[in-house]
Amino acid sequence: MVKSLHYRRHLKAWNYRFRPGDIPIYILFFLFALLTIYPFWYVLVGSFSHGTDYLNGGVYFWPRQWTFRNYLYILLDKRFYSSLGVTIARTVLSTVLSTVFTAMVGYAMSIKSTPYRKTMYIINIITMFFGGGLIPYFILLVNLGFYDNFLVYVIPGLYSTFNMIIFSNFFSRISNDLRESALMDGANEFTIIFKIYFPISTPVFATVMLWTAVGSWNAYYDTMLYTSSQNLWTLQYYLLTMIKQLNAPPELMGNVDFGEEITSTTVSDAAIVISSVIILAFYPLILKAFKRGQTMGALKE
Repeated sequence: MVKSLHYRRHLKAWNYRFRPGDIPIYILFFLFALLTIYPFWYVLVGSFSHGTDYLNGGVYFWPRQWTFRNYLYILLDKRFYSSLGVTIARTVLSTVLSTVFTAMVGYAMSIKSTPYRKTMYIINIITMFFGGGLIPYFILLVNLGFYDNFLVYVIPGLYSTFNMIIFSNFFSRISNDLRESALMDGANEFTIIFKIYFPISTPVFATVMLWTAVGSWNAYYDTMLYTSSQNLWTLQYYLLTMIKQLNAPPELMGNVDFGEEITSTTVSDAAIVISSVIILAFYPLILKAFKRGQTMGALKE
């Protein structure tokens, strides 16, 4: 009897979800999903396609002539692995340090008794909309010794006003009784931050770390402006350079001759796949925490 009632409830819920009037809605969302996914599939198909054949057109859903030479063009170059190491080191360091430093500022801004809190908020907001310009910023980095230095990828981006606001709004939702109780027990501010606030703020940390990691992974503009050594090339800048150098002298690829099997278009597709696969693999691991942090950090009681 109990199983029968349980079955009827599930059957009723199933029938409710799939009413005839809902069919056009599901079809619409299915088509929208295809439109969203297809560009990624098209790039993947292009990355495995013969270069000249691909340029002839007609390749939409499956490679007409398969080849791995587009990936070999990139993977056989030692500079790929050097730039990959720089990008990984940059992404890890900048993500961890920037998130922790910004979160500490956000904690201070979430406490209403912080001296000159409103003034500092106004100053921070101004920096979001106004800057000194590229040339003064470049001169500043040179004078600080960051030009052609790995630290140019870490120190200048150590603090983000936007992320600080996200952290501050999230921390303000935490009951102030926790902080007051810890202060009464003799805890200092650093103890409260690292042992109370940070452990219960996983969602917002996951959100900000994902934003920062993706931004660091995809960055190439600062490499173009603030470095001159190939040892400091990031992955994105290296891939951009490789695409531009398809017609470079043969010594660029050693003794390997790919002929007409690769083109700048198919190599570009392979570069997109290589640069995206790690982020796409990492994103599902923190998707749940990302959704919670994005909502909770953006709203304030």
